[in-house]
Amino acid sequence: MAECRCAEGTDNSAENADDGVDERTGVQLVYQPRSADALVGLRIRERIKRTGLVLRMAFLALWVGHWLLSVVGRGSVDVVSTVLFLFVVLALWGYPRLQAAHVQRIVAWQGQYRATVSAAGITCRTDHSTLIQQWTVFRGYRETAGHFVLLSRDPNVMCLDVLPKRGAQEAGDVDRLRALLDRYTTRV
Repeated sequence: MAECRCAEGTDNSAENADDGVDERTGVQLVYQPRSADALVGLRIRERIKRTGLVLRMAFLALWVGHWLLSVVGRGSVDVVSTVLFLFVVLALWGYPRLQAAHVQRIVAWQGQYRATVSAAGITCRTDHSTLIQQWTVFRGYRETAGHFVLLSRDPNVMCLDVLPKRGAQEAGDVDRLRALLDRYTTRV
């Protein structure tokens, strides 16, 4: 699943023969994107960038301070302040999940994804588009228990490629995919 604005084209066989990707030597993943895949990618992006995490924690600290000062100042718990405080906590906790759900709505309509990772880069095909990305697009990758997340080279990490391990077709594909990623990009 690619979370970025990229040019989409039709998938015709004339282009497939000339796109430079040898699908026989690459690792192919076939999967249906899920909201949890996007959430994993967004969490890793947040850990790499840290700006959003720091801002959210600062905002939460301000609200905790405000709530505590209102409780101490009044000598009792104010219902309105408590409800607003709980709303802020819920919003800060739920924001990445809302973002992941939004990404899912953007990519889910394209159906099943067929990603091929090879020496040429990553080619991701759906019924409606083909996206080819060379290795120079990526700054590196991070591996989780169920995913490989590739991060774009731009300073804001605006594009993520999330490759779920559940899409592997054969038993050794995850190890071969890890070897390809280690060879052409770095762990971050």
